Amino acid sequence: MTPVMRAYLVPARPPRPARLAPAARFAPAAGAAVLGLALTACSGGAAATDRGAGGGGGAAPSEAAAPAAITVSPHGTSAVAGRPVTVTLAAGKLREVTVSADGGGALTGRISADGRTWTSDRMAAPGTTYRVKARDTSGSADTASFTTRAAGKVNKLTLAPGKNTTVGIAQPLSIVFDNPVKDKAAVEKALKVSTSNDTEGAWGWVRDHSGRDRVDWRPEKYWKPGTRITLDAELNGVDSGPAGGFFVRDYATTFTVGASQVVEVNLDRHRLTLRRDGRTVMDVPVSGGTPGGDKRSWRGTAVLMSKEGTINMRSETVGLGDAYDKMVDYSMRLTWSGMYAHAAPWNAAYFGRANHSSGCVGMSDADAAALYRQVRVGDPFEITGKDTKGTVAEGNGYGAWNVSWADWRTRSALG
Repeated sequence: MTPVMRAYLVPARPPRPARLAPAARFAPAAGAAVLGLALTACSGGAAATDRGAGGGGGAAPSEAAAPAAITVSPHGTSAVAGRPVTVTLAAGKLREVTVSADGGGALTGRISADGRTWTSDRMAAPGTTYRVKARDTSGSADTASFTTRAAGKVNKLTLAPGKNTTVGIAQPLSIVFDNPVKDKAAVEKALKVSTSNDTEGAWGWVRDHSGRDRVDWRPEKYWKPGTRITLDAELNGVDSGPAGGFFVRDYATTFTVGASQVVEVNLDRHRLTLRRDGRTVMDVPVSGGTPGGDKRSWRGTAVLMSKEGTINMRSETVGLGDAYDKMVDYSMRLTWSGMYAHAAPWNAAYFGRANHSSGCVGMSDADAAALYRQVRVGDPFEITGKDTKGTVAEGNGYGAWNVSWADWRTRSALG
């Protein structure tokens, strides 16, 4: 009976070759085949398998098989995370490799063209024990394991919009990070966006109004109604860089774009118009921010961030001293800096006639209630007017639409 060859996994430092022994742990040929089948589902490099073993179930073990040695990196019980796992064969060709993590999950990977090396697609995560199974084309197999050090610092994030929500046509994918992101390219590379209609889009890095790092994904133009967007943030094991720390989990969200709704606010005409699928459904008088000072409104495209209902608005929170402190109904947030569209019955004398607010777009109770019922988070408010504070910045809410498409694409860390 032809003996089965055995490959021993040895530490990567230094790589002392272990000769394939005639007496293998999986001595019966049937036992080795079963192991091979178990590995197939998680292994890569089918083309390399065919080249090395002639396809099918692989070549039968042979006494003439060359000695082989397999090394695994990382290795040990305190390995550095954030690096790909590699399994290297000194001679011969790899057939299957699996790398599974304690607690579930596995790292997928690819066998190199020469059949000598398998490399994982993703990085080894911190604080994790991995178990490696490798089999070469002669049928020899063995296992090894290593454990990565725990993360000294952990980075987390906040995703918008929420999972399984329906949003307006201007809602971007937006990620705000708890800690600084120095290695933006590594993080962006782990963010996978897919859409139901192959919409082209791009990531752009901005400074959030809170001062934290943020990255948004938007298409060139507003979303097409009905588009379904999915984000798979495969961040577990990615190092965000000094002062940021490792990510220790993946994130995901899916949302759908609703009807095409655009709110047009003309501060010079003091009118607000809601258009749905190009048809006017509301046209009401409003009053914007008082010209000539800090109470002016912002212009440009602001995206409805949230519908907050009745809230307390205090002028101190936006740097306007003690100008006001009141409960405000039908509040619709447009920027982080405090610009809203809302009911402002105290300003009724100016609706349709003059801008006389502290920066928000005010209207009657009835008109505010009607607008509040119909708008959706993610709807764009396109604000025009001569005397304003300037254009809504990218990080002050969702101001990315005020940046040209050509400029936006330059903000990707991946070029």
